[in-house]
This record gives sequence, structure tokens and C-alpha cells, in this order.
Amino acid sequence: MERWDALEAKCRDCQACPLSQRRTNMVFGVGRKDADIMLIGEGPGMQEDLQGEPFVGPAGKLLDDMLSIIDLNRSNVYIANIVKCRPPNNRDPMEEEQDACIGYLKEQIQLVQPKIIVALGRIAGARIQHPGIRITREHGMWACRNGIWHTTIYHPSALLRKPELRPETFDDLLSIREKIREVGARI
Repeated sequence: MERWDALEAKCRDCQACPLSQRRTNMVFGVGRKDADIMLIGEGPGMQEDLQGEPFVGPAGKLLDDMLSIIDLNRSNVYIANIVKCRPPNNRDPMEEEQDACIGYLKEQIQLVQPKIIVALGRIAGARIQHPGIRITREHGMWACRNGIWHTTIYHPSALLRKPELRPETFDDLLSIREKIREVGARI
């Protein structure tokens, strides 16, 4: 627990990029700290910045609904973001901002030691799965690196804007449930 506390304190004190100057709260992560399933988004939005917790706005409500479809919830997964501070106007985090935070995320992954990582959206997929990911073609595809299975699915906010993507995402969720069973992940 000391390593978790030290990492969170380091993130809270971070001034490595301009996003730290605008934040209300640093958004560290939430959930089971030894979860077999880790979800990673791109960065906090307005509600997340205000509350200091990832995925608490409308996209968070949808994420909770998506997780419930495959018998998951916030108590049996760990949820984090690439960047820990909100980009202005919810824009995509810039490369420099991601670079400033990626070490914190890598340490979170090391502490959690998940069996499965689900990247939520193109930005997270590019950082977690591979640069230049084409989410429209590659969502739901699996890769295994260093013993951890990775996939990228549409971000819940994209599903709010484009409900027509939901059937594909439902299939991706079923694929995640199948991978959970395949690798014997705890839920």
C-alpha cells in the first residue's frame, strides 16, 4: 500500500506539464488495486476533474452499464487514464502531456499486475496497444505483450455521440468476457 500512496502523492504534486496548472483535482484511478482487469481511458473530463475520480460523468454511467453486461463493476476492475489532469475543453491530450504522465500509468500497471487491459478509445489504444491504431478497424482485436492481454474498444463518450457503434461494442464486450474466462481472470 505504501507504493500506491507514494505514487498517488507523486502524481498529486506533479507539475511536469501545463495541465497541472488548470486542474481542480488530479484524477489518479479507482477500483480494485489487485484487479485482473484494468481499463484505461485517455484523460479526465469536467466531472472527473471536479470529483477526482475517473469516468463519473455521462460516459462513466455508460461505462458502468457496459461493465454490468459482462458481470464487472468498479469494485472488481481498476480504472485509470493516460493523463491524470483534464485537458482544456476535453480536447485530446497532446503527445507531450501523455509523455509527462505515461510513467505514472506504467507504474500503476506494474502495481495492479492485470491479466487483461482494455483501452477505452483511440488515444488510449494508441498508447497501450500500438501507435496509429485504427479503432474503426481494430477495435476488439487482441494482442498479448509481457503476459498481459490487450484490446481497444470504443470510448463510452464516442458511443454517446454515435449510438450506431453500440452493436459493435456489445460484440467487443462479449469478447472481453470470453477472454476473462479463457485466462481465468478473477471478477
